[in-house]
Amino acid sequence: MPRSQLLIPATQPGRVRRSVRWLRASWRNARVIWREFNVPIVVFLIAVFGGGWLYGLLWDEAGHPHKPYWDRPYEMATMMIFAAPADLPEEGELVIFWYVMPVIGAFIAARGVADFVNLFFSTNRTWEEAVASTYANHVIVLGVGHLGTRVIRELCAMGIEVVAIDFKISPEKQDELRVLKVPLVEGDGRLAATMEKAGIRQAQALIVCTSNDHMNLEVTMRARDLNPGLRIVMRMWEDQFKDQIARFMDVEAVLSATDIAAPTFAGYALGIEITQTMTINGQDYSMIQLIVNSGSFLDGKTVGALQEDENLDIVLHSRADDVQVHPAGDRVVRAGDTLVLFALHRKIVAVVARNRRAL
Repeated sequence: MPRSQLLIPATQPGRVRRSVRWLRASWRNARVIWREFNVPIVVFLIAVFGGGWLYGLLWDEAGHPHKPYWDRPYEMATMMIFAAPADLPEEGELVIFWYVMPVIGAFIAARGVADFVNLFFSTNRTWEEAVASTYANHVIVLGVGHLGTRVIRELCAMGIEVVAIDFKISPEKQDELRVLKVPLVEGDGRLAATMEKAGIRQAQALIVCTSNDHMNLEVTMRARDLNPGLRIVMRMWEDQFKDQIARFMDVEAVLSATDIAAPTFAGYALGIEITQTMTINGQDYSMIQLIVNSGSFLDGKTVGALQEDENLDIVLHSRADDVQVHPAGDRVVRAGDTLVLFALHRKIVAVVARNRRAL
């Protein structure tokens, strides 16, 4: 059966939200740039406006014709670039401006170039953190490894806004995040400062995907402290304490490698595909894809009868090129048909066993 993909069309409200987020990110980035360049900018403003006011005051006291206020900042700026003013004064208190302003201009230029070089090498990280800080009701994925990357792809396909956190990732994964338009916050996810940059207080969920159980536990504790209402899904390699962690730390789900892999391995060994497993109110549910065997108890029965008698849901029925999602109750199931079933896991196991007895 071909894979299905959930496509969320771009709506007008969605475009408006993206525009608002872009404006907010631009404003945040402008604040970052201001923090980098504030010293030369402040010195320049004081020099041209404060110096212009003082120069004009001394000019008037020396008995020269009055200079318009709007011309004075321009005259200070011209002095900074070693351009002599149109009216050269002879008074010492005015001549001193000819020597001071070029020095100030040189300082501003040197400091600005240094700050620009510093900013140039950190622009991408600064911009992505600025974008991440504007997100709300998003999902944070910590750990952009093999599993984390796949989780991010699935969330993006569902139209969910995602922020990624990792200490160091490969250039290939960075390129993929850029294609998916997912901002990356580089840093130690166990630190509150890193989580704050990712918008942990505004996020709806956190998925912890690293392969280090100890780190995952630390991250979960830190996240719960920063956002008590956050939904947390945690990966663990060892499943010995997963139930206690889920209960005591109020984690939505603790998924171990064996939890994820065991049903899939068992299903493929039997020639079926278990596409999804979940736990609801302490009960395990599964969704599987199977082919109806000849002579199976499924063969010849209608969809409605199977759902009623077997207490399961037939999500999809496929025969050759005829595929029906939520098929009609009077549709008859035949050998060779493909079914996608959803039911309690123990019911699914029983259905698989009874279908195989026909072999």
